[in-house]
Amino acid sequence: MSNINVGVVGYGYWGPNIVRNFFANAACTLKSVADGRQERLNLLAKIFPSINGVKDAEDVISSPDIDAVVIATPVFTHFGLAKRALQQGKHVLIEKPMTSSVAEADELIELAARKGLVLMADHTFLYTGAVQKMKEIIQTEVIGTPLYFDSARINLGLFQPDINVLWDLAPHDISILTYLITEEPESINATGISHTRNEVENIAYLTVNYSSDFIAHFNCSWSSPVKVRQTLIGGNKKMILYNDLEPSEKVRVYDTGYSHKTEEDKTRIMVDYRTGDVFIPKLSSREALAGVADDFIQSVLQKKDPLSNAQLGRSVVKILEASQLSIKQKGKEVRIK
Repeated sequence: MSNINVGVVGYGYWGPNIVRNFFANAACTLKSVADGRQERLNLLAKIFPSINGVKDAEDVISSPDIDAVVIATPVFTHFGLAKRALQQGKHVLIEKPMTSSVAEADELIELAARKGLVLMADHTFLYTGAVQKMKEIIQTEVIGTPLYFDSARINLGLFQPDINVLWDLAPHDISILTYLITEEPESINATGISHTRNEVENIAYLTVNYSSDFIAHFNCSWSSPVKVRQTLIGGNKKMILYNDLEPSEKVRVYDTGYSHKTEEDKTRIMVDYRTGDVFIPKLSSREALAGVADDFIQSVLQKKDPLSNAQLGRSVVKILEASQLSIKQKGKEVRIK
């Protein structure tokens, strides 16, 4: 197989970006797009007249002309659509988060493995030049041993009716954490609140605990007057600032840190601070979603595991599922090992 035929289910918020990037990929042919809304299909026809627009997702999933299906629909539909596609022998790429539960993720992973199919989660940020550079910086021990990951993803955002703010925003940063830090988390604590009284939290805080001295924290909100997309990664040598809203200098490495010693009186700690230069690495400018599309297609063609594979997608869902339990129990620690 030198070229694969792709179908997309969903042409809403993220669907047009997916369609544009798969349409531009020379190793595949985008044959069909399904969306139940005629106005969305009219827009598709105007921009991509060569793509067949259909209202029923089954017309894509069951088509003998389609080799792979990309699912860009609400989270609660992911499992059912992906399961039917895999049962029909299609390779599947699912928009984040991959499923609504770990049990659903496990069933899809087992089904894909049994049929020898590629199952991939669309965690687009892993394909950005910024995250790839941070991976390189951490692997080469530029910052030393990682000590913390502190993320804020807040804005005056779209209130979702079916998933809370963590399920909506945190998958981006949880996937980055999972990709950059190889240590498995041990437990989580999460708190949140719904100001709309519909039990869907619009502000939430998530802490991921590890058996080592490493710790991760996420601040997510649909209720902020300003938009912030910022992550701090601290090591015992240097520290990284990742600001996704910066047009070009998204990653900065600070030669900043501290050393300490504890005196005989355990309550007294002597701390020495160090402030040095700031390094701004050059980043790849390739569109991340083009990388997602290419990785999916090449994984199908070469029968290889993609970067944003189903196991990574499952790890993200595992943390999200545990966070939901913790929130409903007022921040109680939930073990996830």
